[in-house]
Order: sequence, then structure tokens, then C-alpha cells
Amino acid sequence: MQRRAFLKGAGAVTALSVGAASWYAYDRGVFSVGEGPAYEPWKNWRGGSSEGPLALIRAAILAASPHNTQPWRFRVADSFIELHIDPKRNVGALDPFLREEHLGMGCALENLMLAARANGYAATTTLMPGTLSPISAQSQLVARVDLAPGMHEESELYNAIPRRHTNRGLYERQRPISKDIVDGLSQLPSEDENVRIFLFTGEAEHQRIAEISSAANVQLYSDPDVAAASEQWIRLQWKEVQRSRDGLTIDAFGLSPIAAAAAKTMPTQLLNRIASKSLKTGYADRMLTAPLIGFIAVRDRYDRAQCLRAGRIWQRAHLFATARGIAGRPCNEAVEMVDHERMQGRAPKCLFQLAEVTSDPTWQPTFVFLMGYPTETAHASPRRPVQESVNA
Repeated sequence: MQRRAFLKGAGAVTALSVGAASWYAYDRGVFSVGEGPAYEPWKNWRGGSSEGPLALIRAAILAASPHNTQPWRFRVADSFIELHIDPKRNVGALDPFLREEHLGMGCALENLMLAARANGYAATTTLMPGTLSPISAQSQLVARVDLAPGMHEESELYNAIPRRHTNRGLYERQRPISKDIVDGLSQLPSEDENVRIFLFTGEAEHQRIAEISSAANVQLYSDPDVAAASEQWIRLQWKEVQRSRDGLTIDAFGLSPIAAAAAKTMPTQLLNRIASKSLKTGYADRMLTAPLIGFIAVRDRYDRAQCLRAGRIWQRAHLFATARGIAGRPCNEAVEMVDHERMQGRAPKCLFQLAEVTSDPTWQPTFVFLMGYPTETAHASPRRPVQESVNA
């Protein structure tokens, strides 16, 4: 009788423990990847014909941005859309001139232009001139898109918008990207004389780029200001993801499903320690799994219009790759180190290292990326709703 009572009690305790563990996992988002209000913009991105220009914003907000800061604000009217950069949505010391935030604005502009054609608009873009400077508190107009009636034209890039996600996982190292796709990528900026793509497929080139990037990564994040600015955009708690709808999440770290689930159930303090350690180890090895490394370069890294154009090319390249089943991700530590050295008045060591890779110092790399066939599926990142981004 006592044994039966004990077993019955033990069973109840086990059931409660399993139930508690299941609830804890549910509360941490283990079973809810890509679900909830933070991910709705990926599902209703086309909008409706009655929305007018607002439908274009639904596509624009799904663009890439540094640390998923989503720095855009849009002023929307029947005949035009203005793009304003929100200086409060930045990564501070990691991007002291808002160079990367302007790249993100260019990505949003590219999506917007693709959506304009798909929604029957003839769109004309005007980029605001200027030179990038240290972060200020003022919102800045960076581009204007004038709209007129036009033909409906849905392209493969437009249709790839909801499938384009940054893939920070490993790639199939022994599976090269075909020459016709590499050639297609290289021709994407063909109409812009101030933007060029450098593509590297050789082992020696990859080793050198990974070496430069890995060293820059360690140096950057040893600066407490850079580390703190980056960490403010990391969302480890599921409730925080749903509340903020921005930043980098565990689901976007490029982990396997099992590792991601384990990470979500870890205490935050332990997870922070693991994340901090991972920044300093294995970075080059992870880069070297990609069969293709690319630079997007401009004539003047701190020219606002050229920055926006470079962002448009990255968005275009990532959509082009997505349409062909190829994954991509930024790997920008080397260029961020150029900004860091400039801001601190130090010798431009990283600038010269990148020039050695391109063998042409007249082109200034402003964006570094990896591409390849993924070993894990990339997940969507959270997005703020359209209503929070319009009428700057």
C-alpha cells in the first residue's frame, strides 16, 4: 500500500515536473519560432490594392538592417514617399558614422522600388546628397520616391522578399556556387558607376579575408562601448522579442534547432557568457565554410548617396541569391574596424588590409558578405508593424 502510494505520488511529481518544463519551454518560445505579433509583417507583406502607397511600406520594412535596428521612418503621401533615418535606432560605437544604418536604408529603398513596380507605380528616386558624420539627434531625410501610375510588374526579386532571411549558420563548404550565378551577382550594380561588387572564390583569398575579419571582430568587441552598443539590440527573452519586435534573436543566431531550443531555456547570465565567448572563437572557421565571399565597394565610403546605393545592391544581391536557393549574411567587422580607427584617430590599418585584398584602393569596401548553400534553414527576424514606421 505504501509502495503504491509512493509510486502514485512519484508519478504526480513527474507529471508536474514535465508539465512545468513544457510550460517553461513554451514561455521561452521554444515551440513558437516565427510566430506571434513580431512576425506578422512577414505574412501580410503584400497588403491590399486599397492601401495605395502604404502597400509599398509593407515590403520596405522587411529589408535587412544592421542588428535588425530598422532605422527607417517613412512619410507617405499619394504621390510620394520620403525615407527618413531615425538616429535613435543605431548601434552606437559599432557604427559611429551611421554608415551601416544608411546601408539599411538603402536596403529598404530597394524593396520599396521593387514593390512600386509590382503595385503599378512608375517610381523615381532622388537621393539626398551629403557626407556621413558622427551620430546626431536629428532625424534626416535620405531619399524621396516620387510615384506616378505605371505598369504592374512583379519580378523574381519582389517575390523573394518574404523568403529573404539572414542565415548566420554554417554553409556547405564543398558545394560551390555555379559560375552563371556568380556572374549574375557581379553584374547587379552594372548601371551604377560608383558601386562595384568584388567576388572571391579562392582558398587563399578566403583565408586572408577571414583572418582580417576575425582579428577585427576580437578588437572591436574588446572595446566596452562597442560591446554595450551591440548588446542593447540582442533579444534573448521571447516576451522581449514580441514586445520590441526588433534586434537579434536566438532564432537568428544560426544555431541548429536543438541548440536554439537549449539556448532559449538557459539562464540569461549563462547565455550571455556563452555568446561573449563565441565572439572570440571559431569566427574564421565559420566564415570559411562559405564558398563565396563578396565585397560591395564604393568610391567614397562616407558619401551618403553612395552608401544608399550600396545598400540597394546588397538587398538586390540577397534577393537574387534567395530566388536561387542560396543563403547569405553580412560579415562586416573589417569595415566596422575602418570606422572605429577613423573615429579614434588611429592609423587606418584595416583600410589598407582591405585595399590589399581588392588590389585597387580607388574602390572602398563598405559591405562584406558570405554566400553559400545552407546547412540549416534561416528564420525570419522580428519586425515592427507598418504603423510604427510611417509619417515621420
